[in-house]
Amino acid sequence: MENAVDAIHSLPGVGRRSALRLALHLLKQDKESVHQFTGAINALCDNVCYCRECGMISDSDLCSICSDGGRLHNQLCVVESVQDVMSIENTGQYKGVYHVLGGIISPINGTAPSDLAIPQLKERLERLCANSQAQNIEVIFALPADVEGETTSFYIYRQISQYGVTVTTLARGLGFGDALQYADALTLGRSIASRQPFQQR
Repeated sequence: MENAVDAIHSLPGVGRRSALRLALHLLKQDKESVHQFTGAINALCDNVCYCRECGMISDSDLCSICSDGGRLHNQLCVVESVQDVMSIENTGQYKGVYHVLGGIISPINGTAPSDLAIPQLKERLERLCANSQAQNIEVIFALPADVEGETTSFYIYRQISQYGVTVTTLARGLGFGDALQYADALTLGRSIASRQPFQQR
């Protein structure tokens, strides 16, 4: 029981008392249900990986978005996390591809630019520029509308300005400080559709 509580408590946002309550709940279930539950967790660990191209979760080396020939591969939407990809996909307004940074620059949390997938973004842009004209390529910043998100956008903008690609950012239908994953689909969809040129302030 102690080991089970410790394991559940290790999950983010789960306190020790909540972990104990969940462990006791599992004990009340029939063994088949618990084995199905743990089997799903095992399958998650064994069969789900990250796309080598964009960083989205996938059950293969290349995710379904990156391997979709119908998507606009000259449009790269830069997001903080996998949850943001899911949020934007739910709007049905975006037909390009993504690049998941895996975080944003945050000195308070100890996240530096070197911790993010910025070199991989530059590599993708180099490949795109080699195959098409730079003015046909668009990078969309869909990062949090707060100080850390803006700092990350400015940093990446300076890093990729050499490629001469079009850089846009979401229209601020999103309030300052809002996280994408908590925005409703209508607001987020309008922000995607009404994106605007990114300007370094």
